[in-house]
Amino acid sequence: MAPSIAPELVELSRQPVPRYTSYPTAPHFTSDVTADDYAGWLKSAGQEGGAVSLYLHIPFCRTICTYCGCTTKAALRDDPVRAYAAVVHDEIALIANHLGRAPVTHIHWGGGTPNILPPDSFTALVEDLSARFDLQDWFEHAIELDPRHVTQEGARLLARLGINRASLGVQTLDPQVQAVIARIQPLERITAAFEALREAGITAINADLMYGLPRQSLGSIRETVEAVVRLKPERIAVFGYAHVPWMKPHQKLIRDEDLPGAAERLAQARLARELLVDAGYCEVGIDHFALPDDALTLAARAGTLRRNFQGYTTDVAESLIGIGASSISRTPQGYAQNAPDNHGWRRAIEADRLPVVRGRRLQPDDLTRGRVIEDLLCRFSADVPAEVAGSNLELASLPQLAALAERGWLRIGDGQVEIQQHAPEIARIVASAFDAYLGTAGRHSAAV
Repeated sequence: MAPSIAPELVELSRQPVPRYTSYPTAPHFTSDVTADDYAGWLKSAGQEGGAVSLYLHIPFCRTICTYCGCTTKAALRDDPVRAYAAVVHDEIALIANHLGRAPVTHIHWGGGTPNILPPDSFTALVEDLSARFDLQDWFEHAIELDPRHVTQEGARLLARLGINRASLGVQTLDPQVQAVIARIQPLERITAAFEALREAGITAINADLMYGLPRQSLGSIRETVEAVVRLKPERIAVFGYAHVPWMKPHQKLIRDEDLPGAAERLAQARLARELLVDAGYCEVGIDHFALPDDALTLAARAGTLRRNFQGYTTDVAESLIGIGASSISRTPQGYAQNAPDNHGWRRAIEADRLPVVRGRRLQPDDLTRGRVIEDLLCRFSADVPAEVAGSNLELASLPQLAALAERGWLRIGDGQVEIQQHAPEIARIVASAFDAYLGTAGRHSAAV
C-alpha cells in the first residue's frame, strides 16, 4: 500500500457505487415506460422548440477487447453493419415524425466502434440527420474512435461530414497490458491517428486512458500518461476499469489475480492525476482533464459543467435522444431505453414502432436528488433541499456523510454539502448518500 494513501480511503474505494451518468440509474428502469410514453415525450419536446442532442450507438467492433464494458459485438464483415445502418435510417425517420425538425446542438457517435461504418453508410446517415433536423452552425459533432482503424482517408471523410471532435481510445501503451486486454496498439499507431485527424482539420481531440487494468503498474501509468501528454490532446479522460464479469462474460478471460488491488488502483489514479496537472491540464470533475482554455475547463470554472451518458459535457440541451440498439434517451419527463438486442430493436422499428422497452418516469423527488448528485460530481458541492435530507433529519446525521465529516473530508452545514479532501475519489460515495434507490437493484463497480 502506498504510504500516502489513508487506509480509510482504501476501504472506501472498494465500496460499489454507480457512476451516476443518470439518476435514477439504468438498473432502476422498468417496463412501465412504453413506446407510446416516449412518443408523447418527443412530441412535447418538439412543441417546446428547445434544442436537443443526438446520440447514435453503433454496436459493432472488429474484435472484442477483454476489458470492454460496452454493448457491442464482433463483426468481421461489413454486411451486418450496413444492415444495421439501414434500420438506423428508419429509426431516425420515426423520431423525426414525433419530434419534428428540432434544433440540434450536439451529435455524438458511440459504440462499439463507430468508424467501422462503411464510408457510404456513414455519409448517408449524416445526410439523413441533416435533412431531418436543424443542425446549428456551431453544433458539436463528436465521435469515439478506435485508433487501430483511423486512416488518413477515413479522417478526411470524418472532416467532410462535419465531425469536429474525436475521442481516441488509447487506454494503455503498456505492451504487456495490451496483450492481456486483446488491444494491441503501439505508440506509433496512436501517433498516426492523431496526425491523420489533425491533417484532416479535426483538431479537437480527446484521449481516453484507463487505470486498474490487468497487470498494469505505476510505471506503465507514468509511461502512458507522459507519452500521451506529448501528443497534446485537448482533453484527457482517465477511467477506472470496471470489472463486471457477471454483466460482461468476456471479462472472465481476465484473471482476478492479474488485477491490481484497491490500494494499487488508488495509487494509479492519483499518479495519473498528478502527472496531468503537472503537465498543465486542469482537473474537471472526477476523471476528466482539459487544457486551460478548453470549453470543458471554462464550464467547470463557470459552474455550468453537466454530466450525462457521455460523461462530462458542456451540453445544456434538455433532451438527449438515443438512436440505435440499447441507446438511452432523456427528456424532461424521463428516461427511455431502446431494446438492447439488435433483433428486438429491428423488429420494433420494422413494425413502425419506437423500439423502447423500458425506462423511468421522473418524479419531483428524482429531479431534486438528480440535481444534488450532478452538482456533487461536477462541482464537489451541493445545496441540499430539506425534503431530500428528510423533514426531521439533519444532513450531518446521514451515516454515509457523518464519518466523512468527522475525518474533515466533508463539510456539512446550512443545507450544503462540500467535499474538501479527496474529492475525485469520494465524490461518487458522497453522491450515493442521496440515492434513494441504492441497493434495491443491480450490482456496481468499485468507487475508484
